[in-house]
Amino acid sequence: MGADEREAHRSGREGWLRAAVLGSDDAIVSTASLMIGVAASSAPKEAILVAGVAGLVAGAMSMAVGEYVSVSSQRDAEQADVSLEKRELADQPKAELNELAMIYVKRGVRKELAIEVADQLSAHDRLGAHMHDELGIDPTSLARPMQAAWISAASFALFATVPIVAFLLAPAALRIPMIAGFSLAGLAALGAFGAHLGGAPLLRASLRVTVGGALAMAVTAAIGRMLGVTSG
Repeated sequence: MGADEREAHRSGREGWLRAAVLGSDDAIVSTASLMIGVAASSAPKEAILVAGVAGLVAGAMSMAVGEYVSVSSQRDAEQADVSLEKRELADQPKAELNELAMIYVKRGVRKELAIEVADQLSAHDRLGAHMHDELGIDPTSLARPMQAAWISAASFALFATVPIVAFLLAPAALRIPMIAGFSLAGLAALGAFGAHLGGAPLLRASLRVTVGGALAMAVTAAIGRMLGVTSG
């Protein structure tokens, strides 16, 4: 097996990985915090369950719409840059070729060699060369709005079930601790898994998402308790 086959390229995962991790983490944090807040107000079991299911559905739809709009904007910007580059290549091919060569010169390539490289790359794929080296756009990794939308929605819906399942399994006296415990364990695992896929330090990523989730749950629990006492 060659070096290229052994090397793990993680940058290609950036789009779907970001959407999946964001959807999964947000699902656990928001759904668990919502259910803990309602439970802390001394609401009945049915109300807590309704809050969790409503949070799952609303969150999944919100993530899908938000990711679609965000990534669509990114895709529009990419397409605008590509369209402009196409016009410039058609109108000023020599100037664009020189611009490409100068990019390589700035990277330390001798001018004569840079011009030769620019010539060869342009002969092979002129637009692709400019997209990659001038615009910083990988033609094979353009933003995919629909992919980001469905991955975010699916990951949210799947992981929002973690606090709901914990609630259904918990005895009445342990609802909040079990929701929090299951959710924090899920967040720790997700943080470590996302770090593994992205090649980042596992412990730091796991602690970051776990501490953030614990803070969100603590704040909503305090607010739920205060509102419950006030309304009571």
